[in-house]
Amino acid sequence: MKVLKFGGTSVGSAQRMKDVSKLITSDGEAKIVVLSAMSGTTNTLVEISDYLYKKNPEGANNIINRLEQKYIDHVDELYATEEYKQKTLEFLKEEFNYIRTFTKVMFTSFEEKIILAQGEIISTNMVTNYLKECGVKTILLPALEFMRTDKNAEPDMNFIKEKTNEIMEKNPGYEIYITQGFICKNAYGEVDNLLRGGSDYTACLIGAVLNSEEIQIWTDIDGMHNNDPRIVDHTEPVRQLHFEEAAELAYFGAKILHPTCIQPAKFAGVPVRLLNTMDPTAPGTIINNKIEKGVIKAVAAKDNIVSIQIQSSRMLLAYGFLRKVFEIFESYKTSIDMVCTSEVGVSITIDNTSYLKDIIADLMKYGTVTVDENMCIICVVGDLSWSNVGFETLATEALKDIPVRMISYGGSNHNISFLVKGEDKKRTLQALSDTLFYKK
Repeated sequence: MKVLKFGGTSVGSAQRMKDVSKLITSDGEAKIVVLSAMSGTTNTLVEISDYLYKKNPEGANNIINRLEQKYIDHVDELYATEEYKQKTLEFLKEEFNYIRTFTKVMFTSFEEKIILAQGEIISTNMVTNYLKECGVKTILLPALEFMRTDKNAEPDMNFIKEKTNEIMEKNPGYEIYITQGFICKNAYGEVDNLLRGGSDYTACLIGAVLNSEEIQIWTDIDGMHNNDPRIVDHTEPVRQLHFEEAAELAYFGAKILHPTCIQPAKFAGVPVRLLNTMDPTAPGTIINNKIEKGVIKAVAAKDNIVSIQIQSSRMLLAYGFLRKVFEIFESYKTSIDMVCTSEVGVSITIDNTSYLKDIIADLMKYGTVTVDENMCIICVVGDLSWSNVGFETLATEALKDIPVRMISYGGSNHNISFLVKGEDKKRTLQALSDTLFYKK
C-alpha cells in the first residue's frame, strides 16, 4: 500500500480538493492519504492565537468569523447533494464554536497547539465527506490516535508502529484511508505537532512503520531540480536521488523537502517519490538507497550565512582548542554548517545569528575573531567519494573567477560545499551549472 501526502496548496480550494480526490481514486488501489490544512488556514489560526495572547477576544472572533465564512463558501462548490452539504456545515459549525471557546479561557501555548491542529482536522473531514459522497469507501483515521512524540519531542516509533498497525487491522477493506499531517500528541498526552517537515514527516513515519510500497509527496513543484530555476538558466528536474543526496539538497536550500522527514523512510528502505499535483503525469523525483556511480546530481544554495574565523597562534597544536570553540556554539544552541581548520585557526559558518554578539565575545578569549556576513553556501551534490577522481577539480575549476572564502570536502561522500559572497551567488550557481551539467 502506498502513502500519499498532499500539501496545503493541493487542497487549497474546493476544485483542488476535487482534483486530489480524482487523482487518489483513479487507479482503484487502496492507499493512505495524508492531508495538510487548506492553504492559508494555519497562518490564520496563528493570527487568531496572536489576538488571544494579547487578550483581545473581539479581534480573535472577527478572524474566526471570517475563516468560518471562507469554509462555508467552499461547501456549495464542493458538494453536489444536500445531505453532504448539511453534514459538512454542521461539522464546520461545531469546529468553529469549539475554536471560539478559547476566547473565554486563559490562553497558553497548550491552547495554541490545539487551535493550530484544527486546520488539518477541517481539511481531512471535508475531503472524507466528498469522497463518501462520490461513493468511495473511505475512512478518516485521526492522527491524534496514533501519532505521538516522546519526551525529547522526537517521534515515538514504537508507539506509532503499534497503534498504526492496530488501527489498520481493525479497519480492513477501505479504498482510501485519510489522516492528518503535522499534528500529533506528545509524551504527556497533549496536542502537539511534528515541527520539522510537518505533513511530509507524518507521511514518511506512516510509510516506514507500515513498510509501504512507496511514499509519495505531492506538491505544486515538479520534483527537485539540478539547480534553482528562479536563478539559473536551463535547469532540469532530477529524476533519482539517494537519500543522503536528497538530505544534503534539502538542508542546503532545496525547500521542497525537509532533511529530517525522510530519515524514517531511509532506515526502513521505503522509496519516497516527489510528484507535482499540477502535472500528475510527470515522473517526478524518486529518492531511494541507490547510488548512481560517477554522477553529479544537483547544486543548491543556502543564503544569509555568517562566517567566523578564529586565529590563535598561542593555541598552536594545543589539544582542546576545537573542543573549547565548539562548546561555545553548543552553549548558545547554534548549529554549525561548515568547518575548516588549520594549525593556527578554525573557520566556521552559521545561519542563526540570534546570539552572534555573545558568541563572538566568548570566542575572543581564545584568539582573533573575524566575521563575514551576507555569505552564501553553494553545495554540489552527487557521487563525490574520494575515489571518484576529478569531480572536485571540475567544481573548483568552474569557480576560477569567483572569490571563494571556504571549501568543505570529505565530510560526506555526497557533497562539496563552497562559501562565497551573497552577491556572487547567481554567477556561482550559473558557472557550476554550465560546467557540471551543460559543458560549453
